[in-house]
Amino acid sequence: MKKVLCFGTFDILHKGHEEFLIDAKAHGDFLIVIIVSDKLAYENKKRFPRNNQKARAINLKKLGLADRIIAVSDNKEDNLKLIKKINPDIIVFGYDQNSNFIKELKKFLKKEGIKIKYYKSKEFAEGIHSSLIN
Repeated sequence: MKKVLCFGTFDILHKGHEEFLIDAKAHGDFLIVIIVSDKLAYENKKRFPRNNQKARAINLKKLGLADRIIAVSDNKEDNLKLIKKINPDIIVFGYDQNSNFIKELKKFLKKEGIKIKYYKSKEFAEGIHSSLIN
């Protein structure tokens, strides 16, 4: 079974999220989605999500696209260890995801001797994303 992992805030779900998750799942058999904490979402976007992490996870589950949804803590080190434990075959990044996070993750996994394929998705839904929705 080929495991695919992706990350996000997934605050106000929209067509772009749906298309991103469909694209991510197409790279494997089992899609694991990590929903970042409210604090980490703030660090990445300089604003808190409208919905708290639990609500975002519930809403994402309703889409029925992820095989597993994991809400992670504020602790980046713990989250990196979790990714190591999940040991995905491929990690799919959103087109607009933070490049510092991607560099940090790749560096960590390389240091740990974990070889994973990476894929950066294209822009979906004509570039509409939650930060544009008022």
